[in-house]
Amino acid sequence: MKLLDKLIVRDFLKTYLFVVLMLILIVLVLDFTEKNDTYIRNNVPTKEVLQYMMNYGLYLNNLLTPITVFISVIFITSKMAGRTEIIAILSSGVSFLRMLVPFLFSALLIAVVSFFLNGWVLPVATAGVSEFKEEYLDKQYQSSQQNIHIKVASDPEVYAYISRYYTSVNTGHDFTLERIDSGRLISKFSADRIVWDTAKNTWSAKNWKLRELEEMKENWSTGDAIDTTLSITPDDFDLPLNHHETLTLPQLTNQIEILEARGADNISFYRIEKYVRFMSPFAAILLTFIGVIVSAKKTRGGSGFKIALGFLLAFVYIILFLLSRTFAEAGTAYPVLAVWIPNIVFGLTGLVLYKTVPR
Repeated sequence: MKLLDKLIVRDFLKTYLFVVLMLILIVLVLDFTEKNDTYIRNNVPTKEVLQYMMNYGLYLNNLLTPITVFISVIFITSKMAGRTEIIAILSSGVSFLRMLVPFLFSALLIAVVSFFLNGWVLPVATAGVSEFKEEYLDKQYQSSQQNIHIKVASDPEVYAYISRYYTSVNTGHDFTLERIDSGRLISKFSADRIVWDTAKNTWSAKNWKLRELEEMKENWSTGDAIDTTLSITPDDFDLPLNHHETLTLPQLTNQIEILEARGADNISFYRIEKYVRFMSPFAAILLTFIGVIVSAKKTRGGSGFKIALGFLLAFVYIILFLLSRTFAEAGTAYPVLAVWIPNIVFGLTGLVLYKTVPR
């Protein structure tokens, strides 16, 4: 089997690379055709367009991995079944599980590369795509964030709230700063607006009010403008909506720790992104397992039907993945379980299908 193992691994990886390149090129050509008029109208440099296409190609590689793996394994296995090679292998006394070894080994290589790309390479490419779109395709875009909660300090606990923040002018509206000690409100500072003063590197609060609570009385103060010192800067707000997707794995872990210390509301997006990066590489192994089982039998229809079935199952996996991620980001009680639903469902499906394999 050693020689056959090498042949299967070689054919599997060659087919996988070919399918990946073909699908990526097709999507890139369609994307370029759609955006070409915009490139010309905005005088986008050719170098920037090529860099964008390279980054977008890396993004597509990650997105299309379930499809490309499934198509590759079904194509190779159905071709072997059509030439009765699988029957010959099993008739020689080799078990089906043993025959799976080279397929799973190839899938493991793809999974390891996918994990490396997801953790360190793809975030950089995603950041490049976002910057390109913001600079050349969405020039009129003005980013803003709503309902921002930040934990500024721990002892005593200080919480900041901003109703809406505009990154283009570094201005926040309906600002509130609450100081809490042992569960008791000590003071509450509020302002209609806060503006970042680039000369002083401080926040300037406009139309502010300060309420200080003592044991038997309250003190009120008001004013038109006052400088405030906070441990947050405009860099903490000037983040793209997909900021969690643009961080490498170490950066993502560090950002989660920072957001935990601040008690930020959007920390769930960063946690789920980390869960996904550890979950997604397993898709290659599970889909390879199912693909070999589905296409191991010789059929009259040839490999065409099986490849179509591979497309269908891969799309089902992608849709299930997107839905499960949406549920996790919506605030489900068990985000880790929600993210792993596609792998759990397809893993159980593979075990059920294994009962039907030729012996």
